[in-house]
Amino acid sequence: MSLAPRVERAADGRVRVRTGKVQLGQGLHTALAQIVADELGVDVALVEVLPVDTETSPDEGVTSGSLSVQDAGTALRAACAQLAPHAARREHVGRSLPRAELRGLFAGEPSFIHDLQPEGLLHGRVLHPPQVGARLLRFAAKGAMQLPGVCRTWRDGNLIGLIAQTSAATELAAQQLRVDAHWATDTWPPEEGAALQALPHETRLVGERYGDADASDPKASRSFQATYSRPWTAHASIAPSCALACWTAGRLEVWSHSQGVFNLQRDLALAFRIETRAVRVHHVLGAGCYGHNGADDVAFDAAWLAQAEPGRTVRVQWSRADELSHAPFGPAMCVQLTADTDPAGRIVRWEHELWSPGHGGRPGRSPTPALLGSWQRAAPFEPPAAIDPPLSNGGGAERNSIPGYDFAAWRVTAHRVQTRRRSSALRSLGAFANIFAAESFIDEIAHATGQDPLALRERHLQHDPRALAVLHAAADRAGWPGTGRAETSDGVAETSDGVAIGRGIACARYKAVGAWCAVVAEVAAGATLRVQRLTIAVDVGLVVNPDGVVNQIEGGAVQATSWTLLECAKPSHDSWDDYPILRFSDVPAVDVLLMPSAAPSVGAGEAAQGPTAAAIANALYDAIKVRVRDLPLTPERIVAAMND
Repeated sequence: MSLAPRVERAADGRVRVRTGKVQLGQGLHTALAQIVADELGVDVALVEVLPVDTETSPDEGVTSGSLSVQDAGTALRAACAQLAPHAARREHVGRSLPRAELRGLFAGEPSFIHDLQPEGLLHGRVLHPPQVGARLLRFAAKGAMQLPGVCRTWRDGNLIGLIAQTSAATELAAQQLRVDAHWATDTWPPEEGAALQALPHETRLVGERYGDADASDPKASRSFQATYSRPWTAHASIAPSCALACWTAGRLEVWSHSQGVFNLQRDLALAFRIETRAVRVHHVLGAGCYGHNGADDVAFDAAWLAQAEPGRTVRVQWSRADELSHAPFGPAMCVQLTADTDPAGRIVRWEHELWSPGHGGRPGRSPTPALLGSWQRAAPFEPPAAIDPPLSNGGGAERNSIPGYDFAAWRVTAHRVQTRRRSSALRSLGAFANIFAAESFIDEIAHATGQDPLALRERHLQHDPRALAVLHAAADRAGWPGTGRAETSDGVAETSDGVAIGRGIACARYKAVGAWCAVVAEVAAGATLRVQRLTIAVDVGLVVNPDGVVNQIEGGAVQATSWTLLECAKPSHDSWDDYPILRFSDVPAVDVLLMPSAAPSVGAGEAAQGPTAAAIANALYDAIKVRVRDLPLTPERIVAAMND
């Protein structure tokens, strides 16, 4: 299988593009079509980016890490150069062209994997153990089998399988099976916040720097220390994961919204002990997701059930409870920071120490399949341990832990902890917690040393003009530092109705090699904390589709706001009632400023996560002079911090 994208020109002038990067709702295929159109000198309407399929598309790995335009776009330019005898033109790149798939979505045309209805379709459901390590003691199939439309139920180790003629029959039978199934479970110890430090772990030095003799042993006038944390976080996709599968003459065909169809292909082959070439995976648009959610697991479920009905396609859709409880979680993290400042308030020493489970548990990367159901059968596979990719490939827990500021001396240490919970990639991986912690700590030091938080950042960013540029652009757009506020005698900003208003600022370069992003948050702190406005400046190099970049930054900022204010995953959840997410009525106004640049394009999708969280926490402090270091910033945690 080729690893490079392919560009094919037809006799009628149309261009077909085969890429391994999938469309997840981020508008990627439109941006790639713009690049190809300019490179070949054709109208973008003539360019078609084909759906990804393991049999006809190149294997370009997983669509993740804000790398798709950066990597696939570069590869497509190289492919086009072999076809075009003239220099590329700039006609489509840089324009906000409408996304090709939106017309059908707005018209309500069947577009998602959930809409697929092949002839003879059967519907299935798999009941997984309620928690990792739970054992199925017994279950009764009689009640479910008496319901109309139910074809069969069976047990395989700790899995219960169900196939029915209709989706409604499947749901009713699954409800009955849950009542008639009995599991052995146990109580889990705390595995988040400071409790992470006490868990078994492996320690590694991420990096360190020492300056000259004078700088490495400075006459520090003040020392600071603080500990920050983020909880376990669910993907919380709006639509639960779904897949279809069919076995024909020993070959398996799967339809999935996985971010890595080739990785899924390899793990399905492992799980069912067949040749990789005997598995074909088609990518179909699903609910937007950033990270390793339940898409791969539900594909295994569909394939496992379909073995019982050769030649028939079986569709499996997880329930909301399945999605919130059984998909991998974004890992909890704990970050401890220490710093020294000199008499002038300059930071001369910085130490960053973090505790986290691994952030990489995707399929296709281990000797055993990373598919939930394959670990729960009567003949189970060993679950692969979650790992962190090397920092040279973006890192995992340590992503954005190495300071982007010019400190005379710094040291970063990471502890990969062992937990019972299943962790894997969630948007921005460790960068969210590391940036939240570092940018909150910078804010603390600024206030403690009597410096403006913007000015302190400026002092340590003189080596990075693009970082300074986004910082100044966001600050200027938001009117920093003047707010026109009234303040009480203790310095707390206040509006006429007694709600405190605050502003906070934060910035970072994603993965130290990606986009530069600065955020100014404005919050209102009353009975609850409300984010009113986010002003964001971002530098992604050459902007292919401005509207697409703005959408990515807005989406990342809104998601980060939800994580920062509300989200905290327990071992199991049933609904939005016990795993609340940000509602439309609470979405802040988001103002995105794109920095002009002709530099090579870098990704936008994950750049806003960490700076948004830190800016909100810093704005909370500005509003009520209370520092909350543990996410989410719930009323209970704010009150607890007030009482410390």
